[in-house]
This record gives sequence, structure tokens and C-alpha cells, in this order.
Amino acid sequence: MFDKILIANRGEIACRVIRTARRMGVATVAVFSDADAEAQHVKLADEAVRLGPAPARESYLKAERIIEACRETGAQAVHPGYGFLSENAGFADALAAAGVTFIGPPADAIRAMGSKSEAKALMEKAGVPLVPGYHGREQDPDFLAEEADRIGYPLLIKASAGGGGKGMRLVETAADFKDALAGCKREAAASFGDEHVLVERFVTNPRHIEMQIFADAEGNAVHLFERDCSVQRRHQKVIEEAPAPFMPEALRAEMGKAATDAAQAIGYRGAGTVEFIAETGEDGVPKAFFFMEMNTRLQVEHPVTECVTGQDLVEWQLRVAAGEPLPLAQEEIALDGHAVEARLYAEDADNGFLPATGRLARLALPEGADGVRIDAGVVEGDEVTVHYDPMIAKVIAHGPDREIALSRLARALEQVEVVGVTTNRDFLIRLARNTAFRAARLNTGFIETHRADLIRPGDRPAPDRVLALAALGEVLGRAEAAEAKARASHDPWSPWALSTGWRLNDTSFNDLYFERGGEEVHVRCAYLADGGFGLDLPGGRVRAEAARLGDGRIAVDLDGHKGRVAVSVGMEATTVVDGAETWRIRRIDRLAAAGFADEDTGKLVAPMPGKVTAVHVEAGAAVAKGEALIVLEAMKMEHTVRAPKDGTIAAVRFAVGDPVGEGEALITFEDE
Repeated sequence: MFDKILIANRGEIACRVIRTARRMGVATVAVFSDADAEAQHVKLADEAVRLGPAPARESYLKAERIIEACRETGAQAVHPGYGFLSENAGFADALAAAGVTFIGPPADAIRAMGSKSEAKALMEKAGVPLVPGYHGREQDPDFLAEEADRIGYPLLIKASAGGGGKGMRLVETAADFKDALAGCKREAAASFGDEHVLVERFVTNPRHIEMQIFADAEGNAVHLFERDCSVQRRHQKVIEEAPAPFMPEALRAEMGKAATDAAQAIGYRGAGTVEFIAETGEDGVPKAFFFMEMNTRLQVEHPVTECVTGQDLVEWQLRVAAGEPLPLAQEEIALDGHAVEARLYAEDADNGFLPATGRLARLALPEGADGVRIDAGVVEGDEVTVHYDPMIAKVIAHGPDREIALSRLARALEQVEVVGVTTNRDFLIRLARNTAFRAARLNTGFIETHRADLIRPGDRPAPDRVLALAALGEVLGRAEAAEAKARASHDPWSPWALSTGWRLNDTSFNDLYFERGGEEVHVRCAYLADGGFGLDLPGGRVRAEAARLGDGRIAVDLDGHKGRVAVSVGMEATTVVDGAETWRIRRIDRLAAAGFADEDTGKLVAPMPGKVTAVHVEAGAAVAKGEALIVLEAMKMEHTVRAPKDGTIAAVRFAVGDPVGEGEALITFEDE
């Protein structure tokens, strides 16, 4: 076994690898960019080495600097995690040349599976079933359009070197093909440096089912059962579970054999995932399956496999890389219950899943809950930046059956509290409790099909209960500030320093103003003689008692209904995390608001920080509402900004390649 390994990654996967290495008595070296100098993986590792500036291409993707760090620290092996250099054959070759072990497959196996087209050709030879399509090298748009007509619509265009949904387009008609092809090639070139694509039939009612495989240097290969990753947004996974619901034993055995045959066909070694698309009947049972791709690394969703098999896949990786045989034979690997993983992202699910950034002013995760596992790489106070993937944590629940696992997951998500950054928490709760999802009627279009049940309008008005909680958080915060000021004064016992709202011959009150559904709402909070509060809300008066707890929550009693709720008062808004719903209630300072003009509606602003990758209009052009105007790339995904109304373009402020900040004016319209 190795004495010391370097983890060439960041965030939760780096922390995850460090935990297993520490348990095995293996020392660890972290690497970091300037943006990650205070990150958790840096603090957890035994040593840490700076790579360079924040952009990944200047830090985490600099193979030569990582190899130099191995020499500096004496690390004998490198664990690449996932993403970054994890599937880079050149990096694996460079490590071998430097005498450092790559904790992953041979470089030739990475090359074989790195091109979707070449991988499909290899799988066809190995007898693994393929989706009908074109996987060749010819890339002329007219030729590909002819192939698309031959295959038939709907179909998928995929980046050959791609993954994670990047460089992928669903095309419904021939009229849309060439525009989709251009966008796919552009995104593929930006994400992978290779614009080569393949075209294949879109499988109806598809489920994304993948097999976790492992192989050793002696030619042994096993599978550790399947995972269902069908619930996706933008072709990226949101929920993963093991085993796949309604999976027939015969199909599981057939799919497992196809996966291990695929691994042995390319001389594989280490952890890998063979991904299949499965056609599913109306009864939810998967039937025919087809090879999609092989990921030559550990997957984000590997914890669900660990939960149902009782195995540590990172330990398996280290042992196989050190030359040991597989820890178990196929017949020794058994399923135990059901596990589900939800990816908690900094993103606005109710606004097209746009990525979000900011500081985690509050982060509470249900560590230690029964049957729940948390894999995270951040803590309260950390920053979610535009430079890297916006995942905050993975919430994994395990139970004796799927129903219990899902109930544990939903409850665990309700215990998650995040303030300072918009997240998909509420969306995940709605998903975990969705009737169709609980019934396992799954396919890769699940989210879009059930959009009305899963997505909430962003401007929905907060109910009176939430306004009451926001008001109580505000007055309790003012009381704390008054008490602190009194303690620091020369007469802390003065009656004029009391924070209870006491008045000699009157009832004191605070007038608070909030924004609800775009309108101003007035809440009067009166201090009652018995120490409680009288809240005058739009729906009437409510009697309340409230006290701050030490964990960022308040204990509250609203007309006899008691509970503990997370309420965080920020500079401009108060965040209320009330069960399955998170509300950000903007406070209105009536005096301050008088000094600001209305927003200029003639400007179209960037919804997030990013880089311009395409501009479809120029000054003087007449555009219709909904027309694509400009394309932004943020966190390696493309986002199309469309015209909010009919009008004429006055000016385009940015060109292709320009960086833009959130809220910057991209395009201005001529005055009507």
C-alpha cells in the first residue's frame, strides 16, 4: 500500500478521498488554487501545495505542476477524483513517466473510452448492444444532416469527447438540426477542446441505468450492481439511486455481464461506470438496453453503491492501484436495501436552474441523522464561486427499502438550511415527495414532464406565517443589538436601554415593511405586557412568542402553534427556512427607497456572471419576444438570453469572448 498519495482535485471528492486514506493510514497531499486557499480539503489533508490562480486551466488542469507537487512531497500516487484530469490519458502517461502511480485505469483504456464514437465501435465488437446512429469521423454538416434523416427524429447530437450533459442537444425536427449542431459543436469545443459529435436515435421513455464495475491487474472484473440516474436536468443528474426500481433479475445479470465484458475488452483496471440507456414499458419495467458511454473514473453518485453493498469504493481503488487483487469475487457482493442521493447545488431551480454564487452565511446539514450520509466540501462561511462546479453537498439516504430511503431523504433535505446562496433544496424536497417519483415512474424527461409540480414561480407571495417569522427575526435582531449596545454603555441597567419595548404609559411597537409579490406589505409588531408580541398582518392579528436559539434558529409560538425555524436577517433581506420552503423576504427601508430611481427597463442584463460565446443580433435589428439574442457560458454550460419583448436593438455591449458580471447590461433597446 502507498505511504502517501496526492489528490488532484478539490471540494467534496477531495475530502471524501482524504477520509478513506486517513482510515487506511495513508498520508495525503491536497492541491489548491488561489480561490481554494482556505478550502476544507486543504485543511483536512496532511500537506497542501498551491497550483496557481483560480481558473482551472491555470491550476487544477496543470498536469506538470501536479507532477512537480508529487516530487516536492514524495507522493507515490495520484487520485484524480472526478472531472479535471480524471479522464485525461496524457496525464496518466505523464505520471507513469515520472514514476508516480495513477489511481485509475491504464491510459490506453481512457483513450479507448474517451471518444464516444470509438467507444461504440469497440463495444459493438464486444457484443454490447448499441443505439442506432452515426458514430463515424465525418463531420460535414450536410452529411450529418443526411445521417440524421436516415436515423429519424427525434434524435440526439452528442459531443464525442463529452460528458455531464455538456455538448448535447435533443433535436425534434429536421428544421432544427443545423442550428442545434452548431451549438453542440461550439459547446463541445469550449468544454472539451474537441468539436467532434455523433448522432443517434432518441430512445422513447428512456431510463439512464449504469453499472458500477471494478477490474484488477490480473484480469478479474466484477460489477457492484446498478444505479438509476434517470432524473436529470440539462442532461445532468439530480437524483441517483441503487438499485434501479423494477429491475428484473435477468436483465440485471445481462446488463452486468455486458458491463464487465466491456471492461475486459479494453484491458480495464480500477473503478469505472458503464452507462446504458434502457427503453422502459408503461409499467415502469426496463426492457431493452443500449450502451451509451463508459466513465473511466469514480462517479459523483458512488455513495449509493457503497450504501447498498457495504463497500468503500475509494479503498478498492487504492488497493487495486497498489497491485492488489479485487477484494471480493462477484458471488460475494450482495445488495442490502435501497439508497438515494440528491445533489444540493447552488442554483435557482425555479429560474431555469441558473447557477448561483455567494458566501454561505449559514449552512446546516443533517450530519448523523438516522440512515443519512452527507458528503460535502464546504462549511458555513465558505464561498461558492463562478470558477468551479456549484455543488454544495450530496445528501444520501439508505433504508431497508425504497420507500423508507426516500422518506429519510426528504426529511434530511428539510433539515438542510442554507442562507446567502440560492439553492435547489426546496426543489429536491418536492421531487423526493412527488407521487410519480415515489411510484418510480421514471425516465430522463421526468422533471420536464412534472414541471408544474416541481417548479414554483419565483415571485409567489409569501404567506402571513412567513411574514410573521421574518418580522420576529427582525425585532429579535434589533433587541440583541440594543442589548449589546447597553452592555457596552456606562449605565447598562438604565431603563432607557431595555430591549423589551417597555414604555411608561403606552404599548411600544415596530412598523416593518416587506416586499411580497412585488407589492409593499406593512407588518406592525407590538410589544405586549406579558413579553409576547402582537403581529398585525395582512390577514389579521396573530399573537406570538419568540426567542433566539443558539443554532441560528428561533423558537416560536404563533397562536399556539409551536416550532423551531431558521430565520436569518441579512443586510437587505431576511431568509426564512420553514420546513420544505425557503423564503427570501426583502425588507423595505421607506426613507432609503425614496432616493432611488426605477430600474431602466430598456436594458437587458446578465442573469449571472459568465462569458459571451455567441451574439445573434446587432444594433438596429428588429427582434421578437423570445428570440435568442446572446449566449453566455457559465460553469461550463451555455445559457441563451432571449428578448423579453418585441423591439429594436439600440446597442450590443459585449462581443464573443468577453467576460460579463451579473447584472451588467448586455443589450439595450431603442426607446419605444
